[in-house]
Amino acid sequence: MQIEDLSIPGLLLLTPDVFGDNRGIFLERFNRRAFQDHGINLDFVQDNYSQSSKGVLRGLHFQVPPFAQDKLVWVTRGEAFDVAVDIRSDSPTYGKWLGIVLSEDNMQMLLVPQGFAHGFVVLSDTLDFCYKTTNYYSRQHDRGLLWNDPDIGVEWPVQAPILSEKDRHHPRLRDLEQVQWE
Repeated sequence: MQIEDLSIPGLLLLTPDVFGDNRGIFLERFNRRAFQDHGINLDFVQDNYSQSSKGVLRGLHFQVPPFAQDKLVWVTRGEAFDVAVDIRSDSPTYGKWLGIVLSEDNMQMLLVPQGFAHGFVVLSDTLDFCYKTTNYYSRQHDRGLLWNDPDIGVEWPVQAPILSEKDRHHPRLRDLEQVQWE
């Protein structure tokens, strides 16, 4: 597995080794030893799955302490434009965003640590999206950031995404409560 640091410290792109023959392919999505060899010591406690249609935008989501989550995200079917926004107020990259295409073809994964808001928009007809988290879902600690906050300026590759009512009304970055991330 190749693990690459990205332009915003903390975000990692993981590309698994894929082994294939006439029967199909095999790859490891998670290998604790490979992660530890790269200095990543995470204890995943929950796996999540969502299925969405073209144009659906989910996000930008995060949880605050003590239920903050690190997330390892990937696509098993389709293609998504995946986005992480640095919301760590003491970070030199506060308010910066990174977008990457995750797909069933590139098989890449993005490690999104706590202190980042995360979301994606579906580029294919159907998307199967999976992620592991290091903490359990907690409704009381669930938060969001407005997907089209002009102060952040995420360049989403869709003009009129399909949004949940909740995602339409998240606060802007300047209105987020200040959180002490671990």
